[in-house]
Amino acid sequence: MKGGLLVAIAALEALEAAGVPVSWSFAIVSDEETGTFHADAALRDEAARGYTHGLVFEPALPDGSLVVERPGSGQFMIECRGRSAHVGRDFVKGISAVRALADATIGALSLADPARGLLVNIGPLEGNDATNIVPDRARAWGNVRCTNSAAQATAKEGLLALNANHGQLPSTHVELLFNRPSKPKTPAVEQLAMQARSAAESLGQQLPFGVTGGVCDGNNMQAAGLPVIDTLGVRGGGLHTLDEWIDLSSLVQRTQLAAVLMARLASA
Repeated sequence: MKGGLLVAIAALEALEAAGVPVSWSFAIVSDEETGTFHADAALRDEAARGYTHGLVFEPALPDGSLVVERPGSGQFMIECRGRSAHVGRDFVKGISAVRALADATIGALSLADPARGLLVNIGPLEGNDATNIVPDRARAWGNVRCTNSAAQATAKEGLLALNANHGQLPSTHVELLFNRPSKPKTPAVEQLAMQARSAAESLGQQLPFGVTGGVCDGNNMQAAGLPVIDTLGVRGGGLHTLDEWIDLSSLVQRTQLAAVLMARLASA
């Protein structure tokens, strides 16, 4: 991601040095990885100011492919309540929130149907602080990816169906928010992608197109009305791992591509 920021800034500096007039706004978003809950309104406000295109400097795929469509995503939390008790003395009086959470977690994960464009993952889990206490509270947080509205509807219905026994114990409560709309390959997006490919070819570069299961601020910008291409950053791989890597030669190549593309879009 830092490589993409460098590419964008260097491209804008090159255009300024060459005297190429381009009307642009450049937003650096600090909460993209956690859902852009704060910056979403600012991005939508910018999109409404009459801009014609959105360019996002997410990292490219390892072979340099430009991602032309993305799924939507949502976040959810499952909270279960039970009754605490000492395991040795009063086990039968306790009601385990962890057991209720285990059932709800299995129910949530069973909704995943990759063939129909629905992915469900649960990451952080929170239970009790000690093993000799029946836990009275447990929580889990998860993420949903949906390639279409039908998959989103299935996810929403299935997750909300996990709500159970309000006012009784054990109880299960689900909070759900779909904060990233899907980003389909519309005709306008395809046209913009072809302009990027033309710019790349004029520089002797190849620019294949690809699809990814990841989401980004490009989803939000396109939902606000802009055609968006969103992997104009560096080539690399191993995202979110200790083996994450960057192809250093792509810093120059992607900067050249961004500068030529912006210049062409500004003169169109």
